[in-house]
Amino acid sequence: MTRLFQGIMTIGLLLLMGGCTVKYSANGASIDPGAKTVNVRFIDNRAPINNPTLSQNVTEKLRTKVTSQTRLVQVNEDNTDYEFRGNITGYAFSNAAVTNVDKAATSRLTVTINVTFVKRVGDKKGWTQAFTRSADFSATQLPSAVENSLLENNILPQIVDDIFNKSFANW
Repeated sequence: MTRLFQGIMTIGLLLLMGGCTVKYSANGASIDPGAKTVNVRFIDNRAPINNPTLSQNVTEKLRTKVTSQTRLVQVNEDNTDYEFRGNITGYAFSNAAVTNVDKAATSRLTVTINVTFVKRVGDKKGWTQAFTRSADFSATQLPSAVENSLLENNILPQIVDDIFNKSFANW
């Protein structure tokens, strides 16, 4: 009787464990098993003030992030499994901190990108969201002297990570 009970429990446990699956990923990306293609469309710059290379840079950084950290292949066609569309809607320099003599001590560059993520596989739950990131610099520096460095080292990597995480890590 005890052997029979142990046998039934063992079989039941094996059946229960066989029905459970866990999906692990080295980068935390959750991609639908049927998804194979992605189209990161060119992100237009529609900000009132703009940097002439910003559209190209952000588009390439997002394409590189998606293709290097997922198994998806970039395809420039309609009806891909995943699609990113976007516009740069904000690009501005402002004062971030003022000294006691009404003189700027720190300035800030802020970039806003409005992104639409279209998902044609799985639950098909896409989204549209604005992503904003800023970087501060000393007000004694000219914006033109620090602009490219702030974009390449601070703002664009952060925005691209935010877009990627919202799309594939559901953060």
